[in-house]
Amino acid sequence: MSFSIAELLANRNNDKFELHEKHLNNQMVRVLKTIGYDRNYKKAKGQYLYDQDDNEYLDLLSGFGVFAIGRNHPTVVNALKETLTLDLPNLVQMDVSLLSGLLAEKILQTTPDNLDKIFFANSGAEAVEAAIKFARYTTKRQKIVHCEHSFHGLTLGALSLNGEEIFREGFGPLLPQCQAIPFNDLDALEKALSGNDVAAFIVEPIQGKGVNLPDDNYLPEVERLCKKYGALFVADEIQTGIGRTGKFWAIDHWQVNPDMILMAKALSGGFIPVGAVAMTHKIMDTVFNRMDRAVVHGSTFSKNNMAMAAGLATIQVIEDEQLVENSANVGNEIIENLTAMIDRYEFLKEVRGKGLMIAIEFGPPKSLSLKAAWSMLEAANKGLFCQMVTIPLFKEHRILSQVAGHGMNVVKLLPPLNLGQKDQDWIISAFDKTIADCHQVPGSIWDLGKNLASHALKSKKRN
Repeated sequence: MSFSIAELLANRNNDKFELHEKHLNNQMVRVLKTIGYDRNYKKAKGQYLYDQDDNEYLDLLSGFGVFAIGRNHPTVVNALKETLTLDLPNLVQMDVSLLSGLLAEKILQTTPDNLDKIFFANSGAEAVEAAIKFARYTTKRQKIVHCEHSFHGLTLGALSLNGEEIFREGFGPLLPQCQAIPFNDLDALEKALSGNDVAAFIVEPIQGKGVNLPDDNYLPEVERLCKKYGALFVADEIQTGIGRTGKFWAIDHWQVNPDMILMAKALSGGFIPVGAVAMTHKIMDTVFNRMDRAVVHGSTFSKNNMAMAAGLATIQVIEDEQLVENSANVGNEIIENLTAMIDRYEFLKEVRGKGLMIAIEFGPPKSLSLKAAWSMLEAANKGLFCQMVTIPLFKEHRILSQVAGHGMNVVKLLPPLNLGQKDQDWIISAFDKTIADCHQVPGSIWDLGKNLASHALKSKKRN
């Protein structure tokens, strides 16, 4: 009997929401239907999604940063097809693979010179888990310091370092000796490190939740303080790395040398999950210090041929298409054009970011009529205003975007790095029209706002 994915998809064309309601997370389906995101996408190419009616959508979410080179890039597709047809030995386990060695070599050509070893994992969260273990074993200390409002993953160890209570609630007890400090606060960091008992400070160079940028001296001082007090400096580049911020690594903006860099997301090319930790040879050699310790940490699928091929092809695309440079140039233009709107719109407070990691922040207006409308939304649910922006962006302008974090009035753009002039014009025009509509009270967009507030209040009562 033949098996065909194409036939399966064609025969069950309209069943995805029903299947998810019945067998998976039905609350996710409820969310999508409530905000009007329940589309049947049939095709994806580059920065675009296409629904069953062949409408084109501009994807500014890119799978939370996974599709940095766009969706279904032919170079990665061909690499994966080739890998499948070569009848390669895969996951022999009592062996080492050439492809993983080649990808490690390629990655380390992009990192600071002090990093010369790679550990592969299946995801960003697994990379974080490895960093926790390696830091503790290397330093013989237990304490891990991280930042408030950070996000490092949702497995138990990674969750222990997450700075948002909504993700942590009800899942404890979490790892002991994990301390949160304010981001971009060197005094708080030195106080936390001064007991000489910290294994590592794990920090996002730019915080994903809110797109919070550090002061120019912050990361250089982080490096100095970690060295001073014997803690490892771990840069979580799972979202910021591999060209996202207009440099290959976000740390390159500040020219620092962490002891470890964590990566995942974009490295996959959007096909095969892959994560990695780049580290000093001292860390690697300390953890794997004897032959009987060669397998003290690992992951069954982590160096599989498909993941390694995807990583190699992805980096090649980034180099060939100069996507790091494109991210810097296009991102700067988008930030400049959106920033120019601030003087015209009371709700628009700040536009910030680096490369194609961009935050558009909204805040309370000065006009009495607008202030009353803002207060109505904030009373129902903090951060609700941004839903009133992202939903029309999607429904009226076919732009897929996201709110930057729970309870934040920040819209976040995390698009593929291959955006062109057409996409820039599309983004600026859509935001201009949507933000202008938000200033029309009463108006159709505020009818949406009232509905959102009503749903939020009903949800609060149920809880």
